[in-house]
Amino acid sequence: QVQVVESGGGLVQAGESLRLACVASGNILTIYGMGWHRQTPGRQRELVANIDSAGNANYPDSVKGRFTISADISKKTVFLQIDNLEPEDTAVYYCNADLTGWHEHEITRNIYWGRGTQVTVSA
Repeated sequence: QVQVVESGGGLVQAGESLRLACVASGNILTIYGMGWHRQTPGRQRELVANIDSAGNANYPDSVKGRFTISADISKKTVFLQIDNLEPEDTAVYYCNADLTGWHEHEITRNIYWGRGTQVTVSA
């Protein structure tokens, strides 16, 4: 089975930096891209960065300049560097991976999500 696991969250002060990591594992054949979303209570999950297998990164305007995504697709790993953290960045950060892999005796393409890592920024 495919698993996606995030790490690196924690409690930080405003202005500090944090680096989140995510690893996909299991019966994976091809990864097309990986990305990060975040969610706060009562709000929809929102994209903060994604990157494809060619290394092309995409960010919404709200985080450009402070968020940097990088990946080593061959190692099934993606990172999210967050600089100059703001209290508004407080959220659960979720990693996902768009990939093909073995699932119940067949090869399928799906987007797999991790369980999230909490980032809390104090003022």
